[in-house]
Amino acid sequence: MTDTATSPIVIGGVDTHKDLHVAAVVDAHDRVIATEAFSTTRAGYRAMLRWMRTHGDIARVGIECTGSYGAGVMRHLDQAGIEVLEVTAGDKADRRKRGKDDTIDAEQAAHAAYARRRTVTPRAHDGMVESLRALKIARSTAVKARRVALQMIHALIISAPEELRDQLRNMTRMQLIRTIASWRPDATGYRDPVTATKMSLKSLARRYLELHDEIADLEIAMHALVDELAPDLLARPGVGYESATQLLITAGDNPDRLASEGSFAMLCGTAPLPASSGKTTRHRLNRGGDRAANSALHMIAVSRWRIDPATKEYVARKKAEGHSNPEILRLLKRYIARETYYLLRNQHRAIHQRATTA
Repeated sequence: MTDTATSPIVIGGVDTHKDLHVAAVVDAHDRVIATEAFSTTRAGYRAMLRWMRTHGDIARVGIECTGSYGAGVMRHLDQAGIEVLEVTAGDKADRRKRGKDDTIDAEQAAHAAYARRRTVTPRAHDGMVESLRALKIARSTAVKARRVALQMIHALIISAPEELRDQLRNMTRMQLIRTIASWRPDATGYRDPVTATKMSLKSLARRYLELHDEIADLEIAMHALVDELAPDLLARPGVGYESATQLLITAGDNPDRLASEGSFAMLCGTAPLPASSGKTTRHRLNRGGDRAANSALHMIAVSRWRIDPATKEYVARKKAEGHSNPEILRLLKRYIARETYYLLRNQHRAIHQRATTA
């Protein structure tokens, strides 16, 4: 009784920004005790934790945007042994009444953490999946830049003088790129349209080749990580490195935070939502969730539909029952989400067990 009186339980909330975080603390009755702002540095995180502890024992902290601005403070609190919840949305009713500023947002985060409402367990950012996510970002941007370079090459060739177009007209893509990259135009002749066009095409072609090599190097590292993290998933029909990478990133370094395969399906946007009314019982398409993961499941389903004998038999059976192709595809995606969840969860547990026993 004495410890409870001297060390009350408090719940924190943090509204995150690039340079400054605003924190709020509520008591065991969800009443705001205090708010304060802290810098987004390690010293600021330590000061925030000390400040929260001056008000009592911290039960948990709700943080906004744990995947971006809140990643640093989330890691700091997690290392301190404090439960962290990600606040997914603000209280719209409270916002209509009180408006919006950083202090109100921090208080709403604390209220949400207190009630465990509009909160989820955040993805961890301290394992190999986080490494995979960083590599994927670099590869995705390199692929986009390579595509833009190729588009600009074709656009320049279309409007180039005829003497250049005639040389490049019937070449394959790589023949075109390597031919242009090997040109040696006179840099002092940039006033001439032909020479300037040659200089531009050479620059774009070399950029394309550099990005091509960069993408290949990134893919080597990414494939090695996927081979280690999800070999069983890769062994399933229709699953390639691209799809496996995205599903691993969606599940995160801590897939155990997902309570069931249904929660993973909802996260991927493949869990159908009830839309019944009166005597009509039906479900509608789920347009929420991680759309990149939904796209990965879609590609796996389409691939299995084409190449997997078991899937072909399933499709034929469903068609005989009167289901349309879009309905069958949604059923396949839901099944693949269930299968993926158990494969990733079991593999994560096996990796964690090996690390514990090592």
